[in-house]
Amino acid sequence: MSDYVPTVETSEGAQEMRPRSATDPMELLREQGAVLRLPEGVNVDPADMDVEAGEDDTMIINMGPQHPSTHGVLRVMLELDGETVLRSKPVIGYLHTGMEKTQEDLMYVQGSTNVTRMDYLANFFNEAVFSWAVEDLLGVEVPPRATWIRMLMCELNRVSSHLLFMATNGMDIGATSMMIYGWRERELVLSFFEAVTGLRMNYNYIRPGGVAADLPDGWEDHVLSLCDAIPPRLDQYDTLLTEQPIFRDRTEGVGVITAEQAMALSASGPVLRSTGASWDLRRDMPYWFYDEVEFDVIVGSYGDAFDRYAVRLNEMRESLRIVRQIVEKMPKGDYRVQDKKVTPPPRARIDESMEALIHHFKLFTEGFKVPPGETYVAVEAPRGELGCYLVADGSSKPYRCHIRDASFANLQTLPVMLRGGFVADAVAVISSIDPVMGGVDR
Repeated sequence: MSDYVPTVETSEGAQEMRPRSATDPMELLREQGAVLRLPEGVNVDPADMDVEAGEDDTMIINMGPQHPSTHGVLRVMLELDGETVLRSKPVIGYLHTGMEKTQEDLMYVQGSTNVTRMDYLANFFNEAVFSWAVEDLLGVEVPPRATWIRMLMCELNRVSSHLLFMATNGMDIGATSMMIYGWRERELVLSFFEAVTGLRMNYNYIRPGGVAADLPDGWEDHVLSLCDAIPPRLDQYDTLLTEQPIFRDRTEGVGVITAEQAMALSASGPVLRSTGASWDLRRDMPYWFYDEVEFDVIVGSYGDAFDRYAVRLNEMRESLRIVRQIVEKMPKGDYRVQDKKVTPPPRARIDESMEALIHHFKLFTEGFKVPPGETYVAVEAPRGELGCYLVADGSSKPYRCHIRDASFANLQTLPVMLRGGFVADAVAVISSIDPVMGGVDR
């Protein structure tokens, strides 16, 4: 018998890039980013379009979804004229986790276990935004200590996320030593997360009503040791990368986007701030106790890959500055709300009280009911605005859960950034966006 296996062609439908002759003019302009400059309702004549090369002179190729530099299962289709990128189109959906739909079949008490796996480099932010949405619908006021703990864990999570960006961004551009250094510093932060939660990823620590457990003894010294150890290492990054002519040549003027384009495409976080747009939810729409701490919003000037790197590098310094203030301001008190309808009884009480055992059993088998309503809350995550839209129908499960993930919106900027650049720059540009596909394909 023959070993021949017939080739099966797969298609992602409308997501895929088609040849120019088969592409609608408005879609072509959208892929090129030019649609952002068109007045609303304008009719486009294909003959009026600026086409650098004829269709016979170009080719459409795939980058990914298996490419190691796409930071997950991302497929980017590129139309090339030689080595110049004329058009590009991100094609997503290869991770297909379906976490939002899964959440509609999970109780609210199970929510943090589910959402923490979305943007798996910003776990605490996922848990915090979901818990905050549930608390808003419940009308529950979280104790101050629990809120300060959330701020502490989230700011350290921002540092760990940006450290991994430093590592992978350096590797993508050719600074292979940076992968080792960034990973080394991130381990310091993860060791604290492990001391607090018992885990290094997917923590299920921030829950509706507060946090799962109080901070352990000696946490202040552990945190302050991080604040002392990491800044000198960031100075080393400055020497290794910022002052490196090869790194600057690979990033300066590469993947440029303007503030107007970034805002039109709903970009946020370092991608938006690199263009000079000073927008940070912690300062401009203060939540939790961010109005009681001092920090600067870091912005760039040119909106290129170098600015996006520099913004993240300096954001880590600001986060550590916030963390030091949190240590000083951390109040005493409860780490979770003392509402029996939301909070399980203390573990020790389960062995002593039948009522506590029943309460614990019912809470984790039936959950708590949330009054009908809808809400949207958002936090400033490492990649930008992370929001949670939640609809309750009075049961113990959400009727609708939608996460506004920053990576999903920021990927829309890719065609604008890549247009006119070289294939060799594509890896650097994708890395500078810092997408996490767990959040994109949720």
